[in-house]
Amino acid sequence: MTPIQGTLLAGIKNPNDLRKLTEGQLPQLCEEIRDFILDVMSENPGHLGASLGAVEIAVALHFAYNTPEDKLIWDVGHQAYAHKILTERKDLFHTNRTYKGISGFPKMSESKYDSFGVGHSSTSISAALGMAMAAQMNGITDRKHIAIIGDGSMTGGMAMEALNNAGVSRSNLLVVLNDNGISIDRGVGALKDYLTDMATSRAYNKMKNFVWKVLGKVTVNIGPNHQRIAQQIDRAIKGSILRRSNLFESYGFRYFGPVDGNDVRRLADLFHDLQRIPGPKLLHVVTKKGKGLKLAETDQTKYHAPGTFDRKTGEIIEKECTEKLAPKYQTVFGRTIIELAEMNEKIVGITPAMPTGCSLNLMMEKMPERVFDVGIAEQHAVTFSAGLATQGMLPFCNIYSTFMQRAYDQVVHDVALQNLPVVFCLDRGGLVGEDGATHHGAFDLAYFRTVPNMIVSAPMNEQELRNLMFTAQQEGMGAFSIRYPRGRGVMPEWKTPFEKLEIGKGRKLKTGKEVAIISIGHVGNFVTEAAEKLSKENIEISHYDMRFLKPIDEELLHDAFKNHNKIICVEDGTIVGGLGSAVLEFMADHNYKAEVKRLGIPDKFIEHGSLEELHKECGFDVDGIIRCANSIMC
Repeated sequence: MTPIQGTLLAGIKNPNDLRKLTEGQLPQLCEEIRDFILDVMSENPGHLGASLGAVEIAVALHFAYNTPEDKLIWDVGHQAYAHKILTERKDLFHTNRTYKGISGFPKMSESKYDSFGVGHSSTSISAALGMAMAAQMNGITDRKHIAIIGDGSMTGGMAMEALNNAGVSRSNLLVVLNDNGISIDRGVGALKDYLTDMATSRAYNKMKNFVWKVLGKVTVNIGPNHQRIAQQIDRAIKGSILRRSNLFESYGFRYFGPVDGNDVRRLADLFHDLQRIPGPKLLHVVTKKGKGLKLAETDQTKYHAPGTFDRKTGEIIEKECTEKLAPKYQTVFGRTIIELAEMNEKIVGITPAMPTGCSLNLMMEKMPERVFDVGIAEQHAVTFSAGLATQGMLPFCNIYSTFMQRAYDQVVHDVALQNLPVVFCLDRGGLVGEDGATHHGAFDLAYFRTVPNMIVSAPMNEQELRNLMFTAQQEGMGAFSIRYPRGRGVMPEWKTPFEKLEIGKGRKLKTGKEVAIISIGHVGNFVTEAAEKLSKENIEISHYDMRFLKPIDEELLHDAFKNHNKIICVEDGTIVGGLGSAVLEFMADHNYKAEVKRLGIPDKFIEHGSLEELHKECGFDVDGIIRCANSIMC
């Protein structure tokens, strides 16, 4: 899909072409880019709402700055579709997030215009500051560094750490705060309230506009100090009207705004003006997430990443299916925690800004006083959970596997070291598909396995997820992790009575003579299907579903090694340090001799694509398991 010939967008390959336009042509270009995003995304799903809202920011930045010499660092990369379209990827945009196509996030290896790779939040200011300080050290004085942070990312503690450092750096740094009041779900917390006050205070904005108009008329009388005087007055009215000092100026930044972030001509003028002001600066812009599509503006959470939709109406297209589908693991978690919370008054839910994605929104609707959305702050979520646990509460802390990486120290130091009962529900464990390398949950089995006082588990299906959650809230369990994948399970009829599982005990699902296949988690279903096909080739396998990686079921492993000399380990996680490593350690510790093959995520970063494509690439899909079994038999 390409832009219509004769449009402004059709004539733009890179920012040099953009900068040949007049400022008066920029609004038309923004509408064409927005239409182009909608045309492509209606058929090839992606992160829609954030990029629709940030079109004017991308256009104005590339118009005003000399990119790629000047550095743009996007925070929460799903704001950056317009940036990609403007930077030599317009003709490739239809491949966005598809296998072997362009990434859905900025990526340094993909384009010289992508100054820093992003996917997780709250990283842009730190990276931009590092680049700005490096430029100073190298004697580069005219390069500009711009961090565009939004979609709730300013609530991340790392962003505040970077502001604290940048404010005393005298660096040539501009932070563009894209304030749309939402990440995936509605923004929460004191910072959100503060930004809302700044953006909506009629008294403040009316007074600020009046001051600037007056100063513009009397500049000749005031002289060259009018900007300094204006800033002093600006600080005074912000402090008096909002009854608090300006947060960003207290960090040492010059604060400008709030301004309409969807007014591209105003933004372009501001960016030109801000280039002449030295030191760290912050421009606060207010945008509409989902701008240009009425339904996306109205239901911003649903249209954050809506899937395919009708281009004319905006209605999301639901896939038709005649068979009864199994529920998503996320739905099972959301419904099960409500059941458990009704049985156990100590249970509370915690999420770092992902209530809808992880389905804690279901409990939030029914028991709002027992669910805490702490914003994009995984470290805080874990230690907050630890604090709750010290006072007799039982926190179910639900964090996507890839985001849990950001809170590893808190898991070790604040939970496990003190042996506190916190249940970590690791959503999106394993490969997640089109979001790619930044979002795959590849490492949690390996990194949690190394932590003392930690139970590490993974259910093979929805019923097992319910039973693990039920088991985790029993007395005396301590730190307990349950990881499960994105998407649907395999059991349409999943809501069965709870069963308390014995910690560290797996199960033998099939007995055979030739090969033992040891699996953990959802990929055990691939083994079951592979076993059925192998039996037709007269290859009978034994299948062991471990359930627990730590403590691991040594009785099952003894059975496997005593009865088989050919072993295959299958996991949806890195093969470095995961299930396969645990099995090899067991074999060495007990002096078994066997041929062991490991199937899992190899020791490299896996790019984006459909789950089927990525499972095949990694070799642990059904056909890959069959090939491995045939190979080890030879």
